[in-house]
Amino acid sequence: MYRTLIFTLVILFVTSCTKGKLYEKKQPNIIYILADDLGYGDAQCYNPEGKIPTPNMDDMANNGVRFTDAHTSSAVCTPTRYGILTGRYNWRTSLKSFVLSGYSKALIKPHRTTIADLLKQQGYSTAFIGKWHLGWDWDIEKADTSLNKQILDLRPKVDFSQPIKNGPSTYGFDYSYGFCGSLDMPPYVWVENDMPTMVPRKETVNEDAKGFWRKGVTSNDFNHTDILQDVTNRAVCYIKKQTKQNKPFFLYLPLPAPHTPILPTTRFMGKSNTNMYGDFVMQVDDVLGQIRKVLAETGMYENTLLVFTSDNGCSPKANLKELATVHHYPSHIYRGGKADIYEGGHRVPFIIEWPNGAIKNTVVNQTICSTDFFATSAEITGYTVKDNEGEDSYSILPFLKGKTNEDFRKYTVHHSLNGSFAIRKGDWKLCFCPGSGGWSDPTPATIKNQHLELPPMQLFNLKDDPGEKNNLVEKYPVIVNELKVSMEKIILDGRSTAGVVQNNDGMDNWWQIETIIN
Repeated sequence: MYRTLIFTLVILFVTSCTKGKLYEKKQPNIIYILADDLGYGDAQCYNPEGKIPTPNMDDMANNGVRFTDAHTSSAVCTPTRYGILTGRYNWRTSLKSFVLSGYSKALIKPHRTTIADLLKQQGYSTAFIGKWHLGWDWDIEKADTSLNKQILDLRPKVDFSQPIKNGPSTYGFDYSYGFCGSLDMPPYVWVENDMPTMVPRKETVNEDAKGFWRKGVTSNDFNHTDILQDVTNRAVCYIKKQTKQNKPFFLYLPLPAPHTPILPTTRFMGKSNTNMYGDFVMQVDDVLGQIRKVLAETGMYENTLLVFTSDNGCSPKANLKELATVHHYPSHIYRGGKADIYEGGHRVPFIIEWPNGAIKNTVVNQTICSTDFFATSAEITGYTVKDNEGEDSYSILPFLKGKTNEDFRKYTVHHSLNGSFAIRKGDWKLCFCPGSGGWSDPTPATIKNQHLELPPMQLFNLKDDPGEKNNLVEKYPVIVNELKVSMEKIILDGRSTAGVVQNNDGMDNWWQIETIIN
């Protein structure tokens, strides 16, 4: 009996050691939470003077890595989402400006490798839950072959009894549940694993400024006010199910908020003491809390890499004047907001929490881009990126480990709603347009209609002038020329990373370098 006891103890010891080694080698789960139109200054960990409580964002930052100079590849929705999933600048596609509608055809080409494809090859289960806004192919009668990118009120005849094509499952997602466009773009229909959950029998519209959504067909199981929590519930359920799987998972969770329609639930109404937008931001923060809570409850918190960020800056629909009366500024010290080439358009919160793999309570001031998560996922999982994959993606893994990265990106390209460009190197930023390129003054329309005589380019030193007030383009011609030459090379090479030159899409009738950088 004594010998049996010793044998049992040895087995238990060896087993526990083996489990420990396996746990150390186990790939992390990855969850990417993408808020919609959340401003840089809406999170208190970025803006201590902000008036909207964000305890979960703040706690996540305290337990992880907070990037202060993180940028989306575009100042609007669709393009940024393309960059996140592909690691490629959005303007290399056929979509050179603006966004897609809820009926637009798929923007990502079927052969293009996404993060989901990459991780699936590395043994991951993959899921998308939430707002897609990258187009997919409905069964449309007499479908237009164009993207219909600017026709947001388009209402074609769709056979909702048929599955969609070129949706999330085409791009590497094992499971998908969500809707096609923004929450203010019809059709308002859930699609699960490429199949609409219901055939819509009614049309809805809400013309209230904050609760606005366009008129369109709506399924009986689609309630605008409940969508944010519906998405969260589905994500929590998915995470719980993964405890029964013997493989890591990747969950891409793009939220529909705090984008319009601004519809905080009763629990959050008035809670921020700012306005309804502030209440909605608090609800988004609560969503983050629910995800972190279920990770802790399921024992997956330690080995999950959790990302929280936004797809662009805050929209004017938040009622910026109303927020200013309580001294809350969604762009913090930065100029502009959603749609703009200015910092407020694309500088966003970006926090990573990974207890097993990343340092804690750390601030990184290095300039990064939303395209960089593709290469980061590749390095974490040991995937070798091919020349025609992630052409504008650099791994930020060294920063998560507390290291520097000598080979990190030298230049970062920004892009506005109307297709205007800017290029960033260190403290210098050169904008290839005379105004905002978006919705802030001076807008492209204002410049044109009022015949404003403005310099065609704007050069800012963001260290000395974070508010982009002083145009130095005439004072530093050498810097301007260097950035122009670099921008041209990045465009023509089809990539900003090292590697074989690649092709951009839609070059034939659109692309003229001189109209962009001269």
